[in-house]
Amino acid sequence: MTGAATGAAAGSAFGTDPGDPARAAVLGGPGDHLDPDVVRSFVAEQVRGVDLDGARVCVVVPDATRTCPLPLLLRAVHEGFAGRPARVDVVIALGTHQGMDEEHLARHLGYEAGALEETYPGWSVVNHASWDPATFTSLGTIPAARLAELTGGLLPGPDVDVRINRLVAEADVALVVGPVFPHEVVGFSGGNKYFFPGVSGQEVIDVSHWVGALITSAAMIGSRGVTPVRALINEAASMLPGKRLALCLVVASGTDVLHTAAFGTPEDAWAACAEVSAQTHVTYLDRPWRRVLSIMPEKYEDIWTAAKGFYKLEPVVADGGELVLYAPHITQVSVMHPHITEIGYHNRDYFTGQWERFRDQPWGDLAHSTHLRGQGTWDPEHGERNRVTVTLATGIPREVVESVNLQYLDPADVDVDAWAQDPDTFVEPHAGEVLYRLRAQAPGGGAEVPGEPDGRQPSEERAAR
Repeated sequence: MTGAATGAAAGSAFGTDPGDPARAAVLGGPGDHLDPDVVRSFVAEQVRGVDLDGARVCVVVPDATRTCPLPLLLRAVHEGFAGRPARVDVVIALGTHQGMDEEHLARHLGYEAGALEETYPGWSVVNHASWDPATFTSLGTIPAARLAELTGGLLPGPDVDVRINRLVAEADVALVVGPVFPHEVVGFSGGNKYFFPGVSGQEVIDVSHWVGALITSAAMIGSRGVTPVRALINEAASMLPGKRLALCLVVASGTDVLHTAAFGTPEDAWAACAEVSAQTHVTYLDRPWRRVLSIMPEKYEDIWTAAKGFYKLEPVVADGGELVLYAPHITQVSVMHPHITEIGYHNRDYFTGQWERFRDQPWGDLAHSTHLRGQGTWDPEHGERNRVTVTLATGIPREVVESVNLQYLDPADVDVDAWAQDPDTFVEPHAGEVLYRLRAQAPGGGAEVPGEPDGRQPSEERAAR
């Protein structure tokens, strides 16, 4: 087991399709605020151009942890279908997140609870039930040698059973509808990632997340092009027997405003939106900060999902500094992965340096552990040493927080307004989707970076500090 990686970008060297934005139908661009009526017409027109007569269609959409105007988009898709498919199943790409009840589904997809048929006649909506073995069917195996090739040698094995939700596997057409954001495991989310890990079995989830962890989230997040993890999930997606399509979006963080919509293959539509996301969802600061307060929206219900507030801001925390996740509404470390409380939060080297001890633990849990703990080292003599302190100001009890190797802070002791006035503290009021980097990390080595179209960049006064 290797504990190092050089360079996140790979992909095209391994024969996977990197995607071509020029092949996708694209609406909008960086800084645009698309009119909803224009979006609806664009989506309906693109869908009408697909041969769906008598087809079995599976529409794969994100859960509520991703910002996206799904009601607008799905109504446009329904209009474009025009009753042509023989069957339409909408599957919520939960990955291993908890399922959504009817009330949440209705609000998320834009229909009255209990009245799906009135808004989307002929459609069914189901959660991806990762907890139910009957959910899955196997598409085949990625051999160990191919895994080694796809990951640039990071993992020499094992063979990977490629399991996926059977509704997707049995569809004539599988259509992804979802946003693209910087992502800690794959570089930029979206596209085929809604298949793997969105509706996949644990095997691909564990391997893909551990590959990302070996590279480290700090090196992977916001990496452009086909990263080793993107290469792996593209390979798995290519095993689907039906036609794959995607409606990818670039959404203004925390809103329903669309900057870009792209339609085509998952590779092409994703490539078009990843280019825009790189210009839209990355904010550059002039200097690192001693303390960062990351305020988590209530859509993140546990630390498993709210960890995004750490790795989207980790790059701008100074060495020896502290990042505080502020989420008084969160009371659990992980709803679906209680095992993480036994593993705790540690850096990558802590696991790779003691691999015989940890190799039989779920690799997805190990990866999540490293994502929240961040960069650091471990050796038998000095133990674990981490670059920054991670503090939880949540509803999780002190004893639980400290037992998982994190610092505890009573959320009542956080005065957000006072912290915002502290010249050594940076406050992000809506953490989880926008990636922060230092200007020196910008493409071109510190060249001027365009202003953030979402309005997420700091004020001139703050940036000048």
